[in-house]
Amino acid sequence: MLEDELERANAELVKLRSELDKVDAEVAAVKAASLEELLQQRRSIRQYSDVPLTRDEVMKLLWAGQGVTSDRGFRTAPSAGALYPLEMYLVAGNVDNLAPGIYKYNPAKDELTIVKEGDVRASLAAASLGQGSVADGAIDIVMAAVYERTKIKYGSRGERYVHIEVGHAAQNICLQATALGLGLVTVGAFDDAEVAKIVGMSQDESPLYVMPVGRIN
Repeated sequence: MLEDELERANAELVKLRSELDKVDAEVAAVKAASLEELLQQRRSIRQYSDVPLTRDEVMKLLWAGQGVTSDRGFRTAPSAGALYPLEMYLVAGNVDNLAPGIYKYNPAKDELTIVKEGDVRASLAAASLGQGSVADGAIDIVMAAVYERTKIKYGSRGERYVHIEVGHAAQNICLQATALGLGLVTVGAFDDAEVAKIVGMSQDESPLYVMPVGRIN
């Protein structure tokens, strides 16, 4: 009997070691991904599986775009005059432990604030000139700008600085998605007024980007 118990315990130990080896290999693969490799691997992906994203993955994507990285409030993307005109909305549809709805990202606290409950991905896709990827992604990240935050210092040239900044932030998100093994595409063709209405933007916010994200088929 004792021999049977020892044999079962040994089999469990072998199984556990095998699982730990797999985890170690996955961690090593993530650590081994250099910036050059992520740039090489990045692609625009428009088709996704039905497997949900995790809340942790979603928060990593949002942090990559506008996360705070300094006690002085500096963020992951450079901003002219450190004025930070960008706002990020999350349209969630298929995320573990996160109800479908529209959320606003708070960079200072790295957390989400609910704007509206319910899955609006189909409506957002219709406002994006019928682009199916917007409806099919597990989430859509909608990036908006408050132009006056930058223009108050830089005048009309501030609009250019805002557009440069949103490109920086979007590329950060693209690379984070690649690092997580997720598919993403950047969408710039949409009805501005309709997107702003669906997401619930304030009057001083202008939508600039819609970014559907999901697991790759």
